[in-house]
Amino acid sequence: MNRKSPARRRPSSLRVAAAGLVLAVGLGVSAQGSAQASVHTVAKVPAAASKSVTAVKPAAAAPKSVTGTTGHVVTRVADFYGAYIDAKGDYENPDAALAKALRTHYLTPDFAKRLVAWEEKNGVDGVLRAQNVPTRWTVKDNGTLGHSHEVTVTLTFGSGRNTQETKLFVLVERYNHISDIATQSAH
Repeated sequence: MNRKSPARRRPSSLRVAAAGLVLAVGLGVSAQGSAQASVHTVAKVPAAASKSVTAVKPAAAAPKSVTGTTGHVVTRVADFYGAYIDAKGDYENPDAALAKALRTHYLTPDFAKRLVAWEEKNGVDGVLRAQNVPTRWTVKDNGTLGHSHEVTVTLTFGSGRNTQETKLFVLVERYNHISDIATQSAH
């Protein structure tokens, strides 16, 4: 087998794909497909083809973008929630190991311990304050608090007319680790 045979290239291709997936999850990038519903337009078929037939062709939906800034507290919280929701939200194969690793990376050790105790007492996921996973979320700056920063995370559960929002106030210490999640602002 030579160096360029397909059998030898395959493992590196898999590694590149896996690295891309890890990078996407690490950056908090989530699939936008369901949020970008396809828009349809009606196009007339030329008269030579048929006199009364119209065809529906999909129009390109406007691309969405997600921006962030390295080291910015709002970006960091958005990255955490995006990746955490992706890990928990795969109903066929939720990734508990990834969710745990994200907690270890983003939460202070003290808060992680308090969060586990809170979850045992309340019987729900402490990061989401719910048993299920939200369908949408927004993250906004809520200002500084001494040496910390508060970020508002609004989680939307359900779809259509059956939606419910939960507003969380995430406290981030000056070293960009989450030190508390509450349902009321510390302001």
